[in-house]
Amino acid sequence: MMISKRYRKTLLLAKTYSSADCYSDHVPVVGKFKLKLKKNSKPFTNIKFDLAILKTNQTIREKYQISVQNKFEALGGAEEVEQQWENFKSAIMEAATEVIPKVKRKAKQKWMTEEILNLMEERRCAKGNKEKYEQIHKKVQEKCTMSKENWINEKCKEIEQQRKHAPQTIYRNIEEIIGKRTCLSTGCIKAMNGDIIIDKEKILER
Repeated sequence: MMISKRYRKTLLLAKTYSSADCYSDHVPVVGKFKLKLKKNSKPFTNIKFDLAILKTNQTIREKYQISVQNKFEALGGAEEVEQQWENFKSAIMEAATEVIPKVKRKAKQKWMTEEILNLMEERRCAKGNKEKYEQIHKKVQEKCTMSKENWINEKCKEIEQQRKHAPQTIYRNIEEIIGKRTCLSTGCIKAMNGDIIIDKEKILER
């Protein structure tokens, strides 16, 4: 039996029936296959709206209410309950997208930059494309390492300056870095210019 190389592992059993009389000079072949179909995953987009603004901003609240009402009326009345719910949900989401601002992303790490956050969002949207996802993921890691290293170096410079002028603020800066499990002792690997090195490849080169 000839089968494509791609599906050769799906063939579990093959058997010929030479004694079968089917009015042909060919021999019937029966095979048992087991296929695994790949599920096409769609990237999930979770949009967070700043709903708190509806309590504080009367203009946006009134505009949102009018938009929901107009969109719901434009969809027309539906007899079935499920269709009514779908229409109502669609009106709410469309009105929210047009009127209510989205929640701004907050960086969990102090060294996180807007560029890294944008790359992370781009990486999340590329989950369906493995090659593109890995490329963006590599960029994110490089940017994170560089940004974190620069942030630690800046903190170290601040500590050196505060040691003479504002010693009471030294411990606060030290706690910020220690909380991220970063070494501040003389055992840290430093570059020729005195900057602390975090990147593993740079440490090995040093």
